[in-house]
Amino acid sequence: MKTIKRKVLVAVFMLGTFINYANNSEFKNKLDAKKVTVVFNSAKKGNQLTIKDRNGVVLHSENVTTQGKLVKTFDFATLKNGNYTFELDKDFEIVIKTVRVENNIAIFNTNADKIIFKPYIRNKENKLMISRISFDKKPIKIYIYYNNEIIYSETATSDAILNRIYSLDKELKGNYRVVAYNNGRIYENEFKY
Repeated sequence: MKTIKRKVLVAVFMLGTFINYANNSEFKNKLDAKKVTVVFNSAKKGNQLTIKDRNGVVLHSENVTTQGKLVKTFDFATLKNGNYTFELDKDFEIVIKTVRVENNIAIFNTNADKIIFKPYIRNKENKLMISRISFDKKPIKIYIYYNNEIIYSETATSDAILNRIYSLDKELKGNYRVVAYNNGRIYENEFKY
């Protein structure tokens, strides 16, 4: 009798372990490509949601119209096999989620999810300030233009945090534009001084 109880207990334990493994494995992330639902926390009105293919071609883009948790469902059934990204462009960061489509099955790759912190560019009188958090420590290329002519360029490297302050010539009043290249993206800011 004790042997039967042990076998039943072992069988229940094994079944529970198997179900727990299936719930926590990649199988949980497999979805029918006809209904791919993506969730972003802390979205704000005016944020930009974009879907891109592996070449960076924009397949869909929309402005967020709600505040808080953003839940969107898309039909990926007509897409070719390959990797696609959902990008939520927020004020100071871009949240990226990756999905792979294979034979009408969509598989979220949570290991490829990442956050890119955008450089923060601002000016006050003749001071230009550029800040950036970068845990990957990739360099940032900075170009400053005055009336459409480049007046300064720099490739800045730093640890995780970059802070730069540039003093603009008080005699050169006019249109300024700052262009920063980082993580394969372009960030621009135009202002008058």
